[in-house]
Amino acid sequence: MLKKKVIVVLPAYKAAATVERTINDIPLHLVDELILVDDASPDETVRVAQNFARQHPNFYLKTAVDNPPPENRKPILIFRHEKNLGYGGNQKTCYRLALEEGAEIVIMVHPDYQYDPKLIKYFVEFIRDEYFDVILGSRIRSRREALAGGMPRYKYFANRLLTTFQNMVSGRNLSEWHTGMRGYSRKVLEKTGYEHFSDDFVFDTQMLFAVVKNGFSIGDIPVPVRYFEEASSLNFRRSLGYGLATVLEALKFLVWRVNRKSR
Repeated sequence: MLKKKVIVVLPAYKAAATVERTINDIPLHLVDELILVDDASPDETVRVAQNFARQHPNFYLKTAVDNPPPENRKPILIFRHEKNLGYGGNQKTCYRLALEEGAEIVIMVHPDYQYDPKLIKYFVEFIRDEYFDVILGSRIRSRREALAGGMPRYKYFANRLLTTFQNMVSGRNLSEWHTGMRGYSRKVLEKTGYEHFSDDFVFDTQMLFAVVKNGFSIGDIPVPVRYFEEASSLNFRRSLGYGLATVLEALKFLVWRVNRKSR
């Protein structure tokens, strides 16, 4: 089995209270590097992450002058936006930096600890062994489990309705289209044109429709539902805007699909 460089990207915003717990749970034997991009957080996210990297025996804070890097330690590259670019804008920077660092597999984990980093090993294995080009972490296995994990009821039903609609439009049968834990092979990031997508939350939806358009394979695996006070979450107004934007993207894809068949 050929070794493939694995980079975990952490799109951060106001994650000072959770970033250490997130990084601590990452399975280091499968990961070559971590990249944290802070989207101009007003809290101490960057300082906390930098101090963690400097003080933890398994990590070091990667800089341009690291030559050679410390032995038996994993590099953490920390990048901060000078102004807030949005959730999609943050991911764009994450993926650009990961590709520049030579990543062949990129795993995105939110540093708010809503998703369990210990599950990264399964994301890596499915992509490394070429079963899938994209892996999604699905929080939806049953209504009871999702609600017991703290998912607001309106978000659960919105998730189900949007996912059903997106599956119908795309011809896929994914259990969730709206997860924030995802794994991509390098070729997916190079071919989807993500640089041109929205800087807002609808970026994730645009990404998956681009994956479908390009014929990449998608798998999903179950991940626990973890909603708690420090975990990031869209309020009702932002969720409504995200839902409408998602429907619009689905309709755009449907038009593309119909036009493609008519040629």
